[in-house]
Amino acid sequence: MSENNGNNKLRSQAWFGGFDTLNFTHRSWLKNQGHPNDMFDGRPVIGICNTWSDLTPCNAHFRILAEMVKRGVYEAGGFPMEFPVMSLGEVLMRPTTMLYRNLASMDVEETIRANPLDGIVLLTGCDKTTPSTIMGAASVDLPTLVVNGGPMLNGKYRGRDIGSGTDVWRMSDDLRVGRITEADYLDAESCMSRSDGHCMTMGTASTMACMVEALGLTLPGAAAIPAADSRRRRLAHLSGRRIVEMVSDDLRLSQILTRKSFENAIKVNSAIGGSSNFVIHLLAIAGRIGIELAMDDFDELGSHMPLLVNLMPSGKYLMEDFYYAGGLPVVIQELKHELHMDAPTVNGATIGENTDGTPCYNREVIATFDEPFQKDSGLAVLRGNLCQDGAIIKPSAATPELMQHRGRAVVFEDIDDYHARIDDPNLDVEKDCVLVLKQVGPKGYPGMPEVGNFHIPKKLLAGGVEDMIRISDGRMSGTAFGTVVLHVAPESAVGGALALVENGDMIELDVAGRRLHLDVAEDELQKRREAWQARQPHTERGYVSMFLSHVQQANTGADFDFLVGKSGSEVSHGNH
Repeated sequence: MSENNGNNKLRSQAWFGGFDTLNFTHRSWLKNQGHPNDMFDGRPVIGICNTWSDLTPCNAHFRILAEMVKRGVYEAGGFPMEFPVMSLGEVLMRPTTMLYRNLASMDVEETIRANPLDGIVLLTGCDKTTPSTIMGAASVDLPTLVVNGGPMLNGKYRGRDIGSGTDVWRMSDDLRVGRITEADYLDAESCMSRSDGHCMTMGTASTMACMVEALGLTLPGAAAIPAADSRRRRLAHLSGRRIVEMVSDDLRLSQILTRKSFENAIKVNSAIGGSSNFVIHLLAIAGRIGIELAMDDFDELGSHMPLLVNLMPSGKYLMEDFYYAGGLPVVIQELKHELHMDAPTVNGATIGENTDGTPCYNREVIATFDEPFQKDSGLAVLRGNLCQDGAIIKPSAATPELMQHRGRAVVFEDIDDYHARIDDPNLDVEKDCVLVLKQVGPKGYPGMPEVGNFHIPKKLLAGGVEDMIRISDGRMSGTAFGTVVLHVAPESAVGGALALVENGDMIELDVAGRRLHLDVAEDELQKRREAWQARQPHTERGYVSMFLSHVQQANTGADFDFLVGKSGSEVSHGNH
């Protein structure tokens, strides 16, 4: 065995690069998989973090992607080691995957730190697998690159395109009022999800894919390649080569995730009409890597960006069309006078160098900066006595006529109360009312589910009402739409003002003025505060108990208080 080929900086050599008992043990047991001596001879060990699971349909093709990454790693002289972590499947997990995002991040962090890994490739796709793995990797801060799984092909239903999530909400309402039959509904299910990949609308999964490209964490053009396209596998192959070079250059996450990168991501998210979930996940990532980022940054940096991408739920097209039109590099070039084009990326070039000269092939899908589909489309951060620590709304998916509104509150005390009464024909509600849903925040549900775009009362829906103002401390699927106020902080479960709203109270929404106001006298609110009582904890055991004790509020990213700030890659002791 050679002396590490002169490379003593690799973490893995603490496991493999010597002749003591532990080195013997580490090498010997890995050799039972057939690895020859030279695999331990100073080669960079690349961990391939695979969020594959049969329970996560969006990521079901990741075994193939992992093999593509391995090819590239071997070609570049590295030693690939694939490992599993908790996989968060948006469509199956209950009560909500957001409850487990922080747990998955801990799994990633501790697995990376505890093992002989020099660089990391994160295989991500479904909504929470992207932020959770990046949060975990950021806490360790090794050279890291992201390979996302890509969106599904466009849904095809009876001669037209349909989009995952977005058309689910529409068809569900149509079924509730008898516009379509159950047979129509079942037929659409098969037509919507017809290939490998995640949601092909600009939902949270696609938003996260664009986020990591805007942050510089993927190879250029990675965000929009359909999962079924061979170029997705090719990108994984090239990513395997590149991560070995990153280890050689010691190019770590903290060198990529700069304040400039976060500002770029915020502006790009506004221009693509990205998910409101972007806010809570980017805040959490910033907290892990040590970048100062606050709710107001999303408004100040992104709210005046134009909408350049005509994708559902804010527009007409889908991610497959976005890729054929040129993808995210076109958007970045359209925003070049707004972005930090000198921000670094994982391939060693700047984001400006990576996108320079990128042509657009379809202006119906990607507009120019000077002639956008909508002006000032970014997420708006609201303030007021109903949300002292902030709330958000997505104007590009809302009804313009409702952006300034005053209405009577119709209150649902929790999700069970909502389900019990929303379709009651005797519900005291009119189209100008403001629907309020409590107890769906981080602690209240628990886990802050995507229920913020809750359904309109059936009797109003049948009468032609298509949108109403809805307010909650929960989240909304990135595939959803409507005039929906989300992430109200502090949440109702901890005694925030949302907990004090009663039926008949008047609520004022003024998006242009960034104001959300409960029109109740302060002395009356004080009486309600004094009478308010917190509910009993959902459980006193296990992970959920830890979640309830340590989760922060939405305005700081809903991470655990003890996980903020990275811990590094050092391990204090061996295993004997």
